[in-house]
Order: sequence, then structure tokens, then C-alpha cells
Amino acid sequence: MKTIYLAVISDLVHDQRMQRIARSLSQNEYRVVLVGKRLGSSDPLSPEPYRQKRLYCFFSTGKLYYLEFNIKLFFFLLFKKTDAVCAADLDTIVPVYLVSKLKKARRVYDAHELFTEMKEVVSRPNIHRLWKWIEEKMVPRFKSGYTVSMSIAKEFESRYGVQYAVIRNCPYPGSSIPVPDHANRFILYQGAVNEGRGMEWLVPAMKYVNSTLHIYGNGNYLAQTKELIRQHDLAGKVYVHAPVTPGELQAITAKAYIGINLVENMGLNQYYSLANKFFDYMQSGIPQVTMQFPEYENINNAFEVALLVRELTEESISRAINRLLNDRTLYTRLQQNCLKAREAYNWQEEEKKLLSFYQNLFT
Repeated sequence: MKTIYLAVISDLVHDQRMQRIARSLSQNEYRVVLVGKRLGSSDPLSPEPYRQKRLYCFFSTGKLYYLEFNIKLFFFLLFKKTDAVCAADLDTIVPVYLVSKLKKARRVYDAHELFTEMKEVVSRPNIHRLWKWIEEKMVPRFKSGYTVSMSIAKEFESRYGVQYAVIRNCPYPGSSIPVPDHANRFILYQGAVNEGRGMEWLVPAMKYVNSTLHIYGNGNYLAQTKELIRQHDLAGKVYVHAPVTPGELQAITAKAYIGINLVENMGLNQYYSLANKFFDYMQSGIPQVTMQFPEYENINNAFEVALLVRELTEESISRAINRLLNDRTLYTRLQQNCLKAREAYNWQEEEKKLLSFYQNLFT
């Protein structure tokens, strides 16, 4: 039985992609250890069929945070017997590379993002230069890898000549047929509340929408989001909730009327994005408002599960939401299309690609 260590700089509890990957591999004759971080505020881990290890970190932000985690990850992996090590994103790639060389283990890059094109990286020149240098040095040395969208895969091939598989962030297939509650029509935003996710326009847009918005998530723009709610006097219309477990979030999503997935076009990472929540809404049969970016547009052209907005403005967002709230025929068509699309975009289908990838890796 082959042993695989998966390294990610998250606390594992809310990392649905890594949970799905680790679970699928462990249920198909691989010995899997998922390694992440633990902060003082981290929730307890849930039992899983794979091993979980969280490295305690004193720092939670800044350069020392990344340095501390990477040093601890290196020494943790160095003394483990493994056949392969996988770096989830650029912020774990250096220790994974060093360990793979020292232990002569196979190495894999799982690119959740086009990391050097993230807004929080691009907007800080010194930080951007550092991560760009790491990417240029490391990615060409990871010949085996996979990422979340075809656009990002093509970008890696163009930059570094690597040919990565595409394993999308799709949820497990749903079996229930959603029944829209037309009497209790709340709007849902789930996932990271980070800079560049459109909160500056989404929150004030709710002034022109006859419904409530519920935000479930955490991130670096949470405090600013709460301030926007206060500034626009929307405390009775926009609600920010504490993060919940993936199971609880799935149940909440199934009750929502409209899903929101907005991304500011501030770099190729955002422009090429294909977020978890896009598929989560689809799987729950929830029409959504999302961006007219290449990956979303390609899927929407095939199935029409969303209303696409070209740019982030209060007017464009509120207009799209109100169309779904007021046009029952349109809403029903998109909702039925979600049920068709979820047959093609689910983890059962993506898992086949994952298992094929690792089978080829060890062949």
C-alpha cells in the first residue's frame, strides 16, 4: 500500500477539497496523511478514514506565519516514511520539494489557485516578487500535478511547460430533488469572505433587493464587510454568520433561494477562477449570480445554471438578483438545469480523474 502525505496551510476542518481528496484516496487502497495547521482558535477535527495531523502555529498572519509553518512542515515530513508528497498551493511547495529530494519520493503539486495572480499578492510588489520567484523555481520541478480549472492548467503549461490534470472542486452528488421555498426566499453567500470577493458591491446592492442576504464564512475582509453593513444600515437585511461545518453548510445551501459567487477581476487568478461554491449551489439546485469569466461562461453555455454579470456594480448585482426573484419562469428553468448539470459536475466524476492520476504516478 502506497503512502501519500498531503500538505496544506489550512486547519483542515473547513477545507472541503482536501477532505474529499484524502477520503477518496484512503478509500482506494492508499495510506493517506493530511497535514495542516492548528491555531488557538481551530475547531476540533472530525473522524475520517485517513490520518490527520495539524502542526501548531504560534503566528497566524504575516511572513512569520508562513515561515513558521514551512519550517515545521519540513521537519515533520523529513522523518516520515512516504512514497509521495503533495503540496497544496505555492505556500507549501518548498518544504515538499526539499523532502521529496531528500527522501527520493514522488512529488505532486495541487494548485488550488494561480497563487502569484491573487489580488492580495499582486497588489503588494515585494510579496509578489518573492512568490513569483518561488513559483518560477519550483513549479517546473513538479512535473506531476493537477489544478482546479482548464484555464489555470493552460497558464501553467504556457509559463512552465508542465501539463497538469484538471480536478474540479465539485461536491459529492446529491440525490434529493430540491423544492424551492418561494415564501422564504433568502440569498446565500458561502465561502471565504476575502478581499476581491465583491462585498463592496454586494452589501450595498441589498438596499435594492426585497430579500435577506446570509453570509457564511470567514476571511480577511470580514471586518470590512461588517462595517459596510453598518454604514448602509442593513443590519436587518444582511447577516454574517460564524463558519459552520461542511455538513451544516450543505443543509443551509439546500434551503437557499439564490446563491452568490462574485469575484473582482484583479488578476488572472480571479479571472480564471472556478470556485467551490459555484458547484455547491449547482448541486443543491440553487440558481446563482456569478461572473462572466471564462470557466463560468463555458459551463453556463452548456447548462445555463446562473445569471452572469459582466462587472461588479450595485446596479448589475441587484438587477440580476431581482430578475431571479421576480421571474418565476426563468428561475424554474435555471433550477431544473442545475439538476441536469450536477450529473456531470460532481465528485464522483472528478474522483475518477484523481484515482487515474495517482495510478499513473505510481506506475
